[in-house]
Amino acid sequence: MDKLEEFIRKNREHLDRYSPSAGVWSKVKHDLRKEQPSAKKWFSIAAMVVLILCTGIILIRLGINRSASNSDIKADARLEQVNPHLKETEIYYNNLVNSLYHEATPLLTGNPEIKKELNSDISQLDSICSDIKKDLKDNVANQEVVEALIQNYRIKIRLLEDMLVILKENENNPEKRKSHEL
Repeated sequence: MDKLEEFIRKNREHLDRYSPSAGVWSKVKHDLRKEQPSAKKWFSIAAMVVLILCTGIILIRLGINRSASNSDIKADARLEQVNPHLKETEIYYNNLVNSLYHEATPLLTGNPEIKKELNSDISQLDSICSDIKKDLKDNVANQEVVEALIQNYRIKIRLLEDMLVILKENENNPEKRKSHEL
C-alpha cells in the first residue's frame, strides 16, 4: 500500500470535514468554459475540411471525364456504323504521316529551325483535324466533313513530302546549302 493512501485512510474523517466554498466550484466551472480548443484541434478540423473538399473535386472531375469518354466512345461507335471505312482511312493516313515524319526526323537534326516550323505546322493541322472530328461527331452522315478530314490528312502528307524533298536536296547538294549561309 502506498504511504499517501494509508495516510488518507487513517485521516479520512479529519479530511472530510473541510469542504470547498461555493466560490471555488463556480471558479472551476468558469475556467472550464473559458478553456479554448487547442490549435491542434483547429488544425485537424481544417485538414479534414480540405481533405473532404479535395476528394469531392477529384470525384467530380473523374465523373466528368468518365462521362465524356463514354460519350466519345458512343460517338465513335455511331460514326463507325454510319461510315465504317472512315476508321480504316484514318489509320492509313496516320500511319503514312508517322512514317514520313520518322523519315524526316534524322534530316531535321541539323536544321532545328525547320524542325520547329514543321512541328508548329503539324500541330496546327492536328488542331484543325480535331475540330473537324468534332464536326464529324455532330454531322456523321455529312460527306463534306469526311472529305475535309481526308483533305487535312493529305495536306499534312504533302507538307511532309515537300519537306523531305527539300531536306534531301540540301543533304545531297552541300554547295547549295553553303551559298545560303551567312
